[in-house]
Amino acid sequence: AGEGGAMLKGSARSIPGVHIRDLLANLDNRHPGLIDRFGGHAMAAGLSLPREHLDAFAAALVEEVARLAADVELEAVLESDGELAPAELELGLARSLRDAGPWGQHFPEPLFDGRFAVNSQRIVGERHLKLSLAPLAETGRAVEAIAFNIDPGAWPDPAVQVVDIAYRLDVNAWRGEERVQLVVEHLVPHP
Repeated sequence: AGEGGAMLKGSARSIPGVHIRDLLANLDNRHPGLIDRFGGHAMAAGLSLPREHLDAFAAALVEEVARLAADVELEAVLESDGELAPAELELGLARSLRDAGPWGQHFPEPLFDGRFAVNSQRIVGERHLKLSLAPLAETGRAVEAIAFNIDPGAWPDPAVQVVDIAYRLDVNAWRGEERVQLVVEHLVPHP
Protein backbone atom coordinates (compact mmCIF):
# COMPACT_ATOMS: atom_id res chain seq x y z
CA ALA A 1 0.00 0.00 0.00
CA GLY A 2 1.25 3.47 -0.77
CA GLU A 3 0.18 7.10 -0.32
CA GLY A 4 -1.51 6.66 3.04
CA GLY A 5 -2.75 3.22 2.13
CA ALA A 6 -5.14 4.45 -0.60
CA MET A 7 -3.60 2.16 -3.25
CA LEU A 8 -2.91 -1.55 -2.92
CA LYS A 9 -0.16 -3.25 -4.87
CA GLY A 10 0.03 -6.97 -5.39
CA SER A 11 1.65 -9.72 -7.36
CA ALA A 12 0.26 -12.91 -8.81
CA ARG A 13 1.75 -16.25 -9.76
CA SER A 14 0.01 -18.67 -12.06
CA ILE A 15 -0.10 -22.30 -13.10
CA PRO A 16 0.40 -23.88 -16.53
CA GLY A 17 -2.69 -23.32 -18.67
CA VAL A 18 -3.66 -20.03 -16.98
CA HIS A 19 -2.10 -16.92 -18.56
CA ILE A 20 -2.34 -14.58 -15.58
CA ARG A 21 -1.65 -11.33 -17.48
CA ASP A 22 -4.38 -12.16 -20.02
CA LEU A 23 -6.72 -13.08 -17.17
CA LEU A 24 -6.16 -9.62 -15.64
CA ALA A 25 -6.67 -7.99 -19.07
CA ASN A 26 -10.01 -9.78 -19.47
CA LEU A 27 -11.01 -8.76 -15.95
CA ASP A 28 -10.04 -5.15 -16.72
CA ASN A 29 -12.12 -5.20 -19.94
CA ARG A 30 -15.18 -6.57 -18.14
CA HIS A 31 -14.77 -4.25 -15.13
CA PRO A 32 -13.19 -1.00 -16.39
CA GLY A 33 -11.61 1.15 -13.69
CA LEU A 34 -11.46 -1.61 -11.10
CA ILE A 35 -7.70 -2.09 -11.56
CA ASP A 36 -5.51 1.01 -11.71
CA ARG A 37 -2.53 -0.65 -13.46
CA PHE A 38 -1.31 -4.15 -14.26
CA GLY A 39 1.32 -5.94 -16.29
CA GLY A 40 3.14 -9.20 -16.52
CA HIS A 41 3.31 -12.38 -18.54
CA ALA A 42 1.88 -15.91 -18.60
CA MET A 43 3.17 -17.03 -15.20
CA ALA A 44 3.43 -13.81 -13.15
CA ALA A 45 1.84 -10.38 -12.96
CA GLY A 46 1.75 -7.27 -10.84
CA LEU A 47 -1.14 -4.90 -10.26
CA SER A 48 -2.35 -1.93 -8.28
CA LEU A 49 -5.87 -0.90 -7.36
CA PRO A 50 -7.60 1.50 -5.01
CA ARG A 51 -8.16 0.02 -1.57
CA GLU A 52 -11.91 0.58 -1.84
CA HIS A 53 -12.01 -1.70 -4.92
CA LEU A 54 -10.53 -4.72 -3.15
CA ASP A 55 -13.81 -6.56 -2.45
CA ALA A 56 -15.12 -5.91 -5.97
CA PHE A 57 -11.77 -7.02 -7.42
CA ALA A 58 -11.84 -10.26 -5.40
CA ALA A 59 -15.35 -11.04 -6.66
CA ALA A 60 -14.40 -10.18 -10.26
CA LEU A 61 -11.29 -12.35 -10.02
CA VAL A 62 -13.31 -15.35 -8.82
CA GLU A 63 -15.76 -14.74 -11.69
CA GLU A 64 -12.94 -14.52 -14.26
CA VAL A 65 -11.22 -17.68 -13.00
CA ALA A 66 -14.58 -19.53 -13.13
CA ARG A 67 -15.09 -18.31 -16.71
CA LEU A 68 -11.59 -19.49 -17.64
CA ALA A 69 -12.01 -22.82 -15.88
CA ALA A 70 -15.02 -23.55 -18.11
CA ASP A 71 -12.71 -23.33 -21.17
CA VAL A 72 -9.56 -24.90 -19.76
CA GLU A 73 -9.16 -28.38 -18.37
CA LEU A 74 -7.30 -27.81 -15.13
CA GLU A 75 -5.67 -30.86 -13.64
CA ALA A 76 -3.66 -31.18 -10.46
CA VAL A 77 -0.22 -32.55 -11.25
CA LEU A 78 2.33 -33.86 -8.80
CA GLU A 79 5.78 -34.38 -10.24
CA SER A 80 7.86 -36.73 -8.14
CA ASP A 81 11.60 -37.20 -8.02
CA GLY A 82 10.89 -40.87 -7.37
CA GLU A 83 10.96 -43.16 -4.41
CA LEU A 84 13.66 -43.12 -1.75
CA ALA A 85 15.05 -46.39 -0.42
CA PRO A 86 14.40 -46.94 3.29
CA ALA A 87 18.11 -46.36 4.02
CA GLU A 88 17.82 -42.88 2.44
CA LEU A 89 15.16 -41.75 4.93
CA GLU A 90 17.86 -40.40 7.21
CA LEU A 91 18.98 -37.16 8.77
CA GLY A 92 22.12 -36.69 6.66
CA LEU A 93 20.20 -36.62 3.38
CA ALA A 94 17.47 -34.43 4.91
CA ARG A 95 20.13 -31.91 6.01
CA SER A 96 21.79 -31.98 2.57
CA LEU A 97 18.47 -31.26 0.85
CA ARG A 98 17.67 -28.47 3.30
CA ASP A 99 21.07 -26.88 2.73
CA ALA A 100 20.79 -27.16 -1.08
CA GLY A 101 18.07 -24.46 -1.21
CA PRO A 102 16.74 -21.92 -1.77
CA TRP A 103 14.05 -23.57 -3.83
CA GLY A 104 11.75 -21.78 -6.27
CA GLN A 105 9.37 -22.10 -9.21
CA HIS A 106 11.96 -23.35 -11.70
CA PHE A 107 14.04 -25.07 -9.02
CA PRO A 108 11.50 -26.85 -6.81
CA GLU A 109 12.37 -28.63 -3.61
CA PRO A 110 12.59 -32.39 -4.29
CA LEU A 111 9.31 -34.25 -3.88
CA PHE A 112 9.40 -38.00 -3.34
CA ASP A 113 6.71 -40.67 -3.30
CA GLY A 114 6.24 -44.00 -1.64
CA ARG A 115 3.96 -46.52 -0.01
CA PHE A 116 4.15 -46.82 3.77
CA ALA A 117 2.57 -48.84 6.55
CA VAL A 118 0.82 -46.64 9.11
CA ASN A 119 2.03 -47.39 12.64
CA SER A 120 0.11 -44.54 14.26
CA GLN A 121 -1.80 -41.38 13.41
CA ARG A 122 -3.13 -38.51 15.49
CA ILE A 123 -4.24 -34.90 15.12
CA VAL A 124 -1.91 -32.16 16.35
CA GLY A 125 -3.10 -28.58 16.45
CA GLU A 126 -6.50 -28.46 14.83
CA ARG A 127 -5.85 -29.71 11.31
CA HIS A 128 -2.46 -31.43 11.18
CA LEU A 129 -1.98 -35.18 11.04
CA LYS A 130 1.09 -36.61 12.78
CA LEU A 131 2.01 -40.07 11.52
CA SER A 132 4.51 -42.78 12.27
CA LEU A 133 5.19 -44.61 9.01
CA ALA A 134 7.28 -47.62 8.02
CA PRO A 135 8.52 -48.23 4.47
CA LEU A 136 6.96 -51.27 2.79
CA ALA A 137 9.78 -51.79 0.28
CA GLU A 138 12.13 -53.39 2.81
CA THR A 139 12.39 -53.71 6.52
CA GLY A 140 12.96 -50.17 7.66
CA ARG A 141 12.65 -48.30 10.87
CA ALA A 142 9.68 -46.03 11.43
CA VAL A 143 9.88 -42.42 10.33
CA GLU A 144 7.84 -39.46 11.56
CA ALA A 145 5.60 -37.66 9.08
CA ILE A 146 3.28 -34.67 9.20
CA ALA A 147 0.46 -33.67 6.85
CA PHE A 148 -0.69 -30.07 7.27
CA ASN A 149 -4.25 -28.79 6.88
CA ILE A 150 -5.92 -32.17 6.45
CA ASP A 151 -9.66 -32.78 6.55
CA PRO A 152 -10.33 -33.58 10.23
CA GLY A 153 -13.50 -35.38 9.15
CA ALA A 154 -11.43 -37.88 7.16
CA TRP A 155 -8.35 -38.21 9.38
CA PRO A 156 -7.28 -39.87 11.57
CA ASP A 157 -8.77 -43.07 10.17
CA PRO A 158 -7.86 -46.20 12.14
CA ALA A 159 -9.04 -48.37 9.23
CA VAL A 160 -6.18 -47.07 7.07
CA GLN A 161 -3.20 -49.39 7.41
CA VAL A 162 -1.22 -48.40 4.29
CA VAL A 163 -0.88 -45.03 2.54
CA ASP A 164 0.57 -43.73 -0.71
CA ILE A 165 2.19 -40.36 -0.14
CA ALA A 166 4.09 -37.61 -1.90
CA TYR A 167 6.46 -35.97 0.57
CA ARG A 168 9.43 -33.73 1.13
CA LEU A 169 12.30 -35.04 3.24
CA ASP A 170 12.85 -32.53 6.04
CA VAL A 171 14.65 -31.90 9.31
CA ASN A 172 12.42 -31.50 12.36
CA ALA A 173 14.34 -29.45 14.94
CA TRP A 174 12.67 -29.36 18.35
CA ARG A 175 14.14 -28.68 21.78
CA GLY A 176 17.67 -28.80 20.43
CA GLU A 177 17.19 -32.20 18.82
CA GLU A 178 17.02 -32.89 15.07
CA ARG A 179 15.13 -35.79 13.51
CA VAL A 180 14.21 -36.72 9.98
CA GLN A 181 10.58 -35.99 9.11
CA LEU A 182 8.47 -36.48 6.01
CA VAL A 183 6.36 -33.42 5.18
CA VAL A 184 3.39 -34.95 3.38
CA GLU A 185 2.07 -32.99 0.39
CA HIS A 186 -0.39 -35.65 -0.81
CA LEU A 187 -1.89 -38.49 1.20
CA VAL A 188 -4.12 -41.30 -0.07
CA PRO A 189 -5.18 -44.50 1.65
CA HIS A 190 -3.93 -47.54 -0.27
CA PRO A 191 -6.69 -50.05 -0.91
